[in-house]
Amino acid sequence: MGSTNAVAVYCGSSSGTEKAFSSAAISLGHAIADAGRPLVYGGGSKGIMGVVSGAVLERGGDVTGIVPAAMVAAGGESQKANGVDVVLNEAGREKIVNIVVESMHERKVEMARRVAGFFGLPGGFGTFEEVLEVTTWTQLGIHNKPVVLLNVLSFFEPLRQLINNGVEYGFIKPVSKELIVFVDGPSSPAEHDSFDWGMASIKALEAWQHDADYGLYRWTAGADGKRVGALEST
Repeated sequence: MGSTNAVAVYCGSSSGTEKAFSSAAISLGHAIADAGRPLVYGGGSKGIMGVVSGAVLERGGDVTGIVPAAMVAAGGESQKANGVDVVLNEAGREKIVNIVVESMHERKVEMARRVAGFFGLPGGFGTFEEVLEVTTWTQLGIHNKPVVLLNVLSFFEPLRQLINNGVEYGFIKPVSKELIVFVDGPSSPAEHDSFDWGMASIKALEAWQHDADYGLYRWTAGADGKRVGALEST
């Protein structure tokens, strides 16, 4: 999965309407730290993003936030209609290493190249887009890294159905269904709040196998010897 054992988490900057979402984020954060895996995330302390990063810090884990310059606030952090400001070196979260980049594209590339795999917790448009983009990069052969979705309260079930539709109608190869792993948890939604999502998700990430040569394209070596278009893990 690369030379690093760090992982990225994509999730919402809001908490959602159900306690089970935050409980799963805490469970995942604790498991990431206990496994000795650094966390790379989008920065900020609001919503599930703040919960999962705080849970890693609580267990003594390392956290790196990748933050676009446009999201860095001069003052306090606040929810806004068009986004969330991010305060660097926020009180109580000084151990987070923040890296400021110029654009959302740079943020996504920087996160992806620093990690061995990706977790997805419930979130909105940004979460959907990030999860699908890094999945596409594995399909294309830009990198070879797992995407594990925590299907808390069946949140990602519509995405699973969408993938199945893509396969059925010939837009997605059947083998590509394996690019995303869904961790479903207990059959009873009432047990989702107390389920150990973190351990189950770490196990799913570590068990994932995919032939790196499967990628749809071959990113051949350029003049500098590096693979053109590929994301090399640090």
